[in-house]
Amino acid sequence: MKLNTRFMTRNDCYQAGRKITPKGIMIHSTATPGVMAGDWFNRWNKSFRAGEIGRQVCVHAFLDDTEVWQYLPWNHRGWHAGGDANNTHIGIEICEPGGFSYRNGFQMQGYNVSAQAPYFRRAWQNAVDLSVMLCKQYGLTEKDIIDHTEGNRRGIASNHADVGHWFPKHGESIASFRSAVGRALRGGGSTVNRSTFEVGDVVEIKASASRYYPGGPTIPGWVKTDSYHKITQVQSQGRPYVKGGKTCVLLGRKVDKRNGRDTTGILTWIDRDLIEHVDPAKLGEPPEQKAPTQPTTDKLYRVQVGAFSEKRNAEAFLRKVKEAGFDGFIRKD
Repeated sequence: MKLNTRFMTRNDCYQAGRKITPKGIMIHSTATPGVMAGDWFNRWNKSFRAGEIGRQVCVHAFLDDTEVWQYLPWNHRGWHAGGDANNTHIGIEICEPGGFSYRNGFQMQGYNVSAQAPYFRRAWQNAVDLSVMLCKQYGLTEKDIIDHTEGNRRGIASNHADVGHWFPKHGESIASFRSAVGRALRGGGSTVNRSTFEVGDVVEIKASASRYYPGGPTIPGWVKTDSYHKITQVQSQGRPYVKGGKTCVLLGRKVDKRNGRDTTGILTWIDRDLIEHVDPAKLGEPPEQKAPTQPTTDKLYRVQVGAFSEKRNAEAFLRKVKEAGFDGFIRKD
């Protein structure tokens, strides 16, 4: 996380000079596509009383996919919630990427989930890292984090939809955000700072996930609760593998949560947004491996998936196998 500091000293909120003892963190998103964290200084470092800006607003920090900008001291009373949460909560705005627009309030029109996933993951990670830092600094936990919508339900913030209009598009929610912060806090404060997935990564499927990808099979409960999973493929035939409009990875092996045993997995493609990296501390030491009782060999065991009397039928089936992300070949007996 790259943290920059530049206080909005011209803003009336800063000029008011009121202090708070932070009791929580409120997560917002900007609903202003394409305006990044560093851009907000020139937008908001102005005085409402002097007629330089049409809003009385100021938050503690903005962040995007590359950096965090702190614009108020953390213990300064912000103007971000539109209610009593200004007296208790640090306000953090997550900047939204460009390339789409809003319709009817908080409806994102033209938002490409797959294309925006890398941005979202990096911005998410910066938000997690900043929240972890603030929790440590002020003795807070993940339970002290809310979004603007939850603030409204509690009667301490105005009626806004963020971040519930955006996070679910990527398989997340403010609840899963709290969970990510909690894991980082319990893991000693260092988060798994990874916004991409690679072959060999150990991941777990989010509790909120219901299908492997949009329109795909339902995920059985035991797949999420009994094992972590190891990624064995991130591309198919040299290209990203897309199902239901989502870029997927193949979960080819599984790691038993109880004993750490690594075995053949579910062999299923899953939307990247429905998995998250496992903190190495959760994996512990692998169980001791016993020496093999049989000598190893160079044998390969192959699986035949069909037999056809017509070559064209065999070729059509092979195409389906490759579309599913597996390699295959035709052999004539």
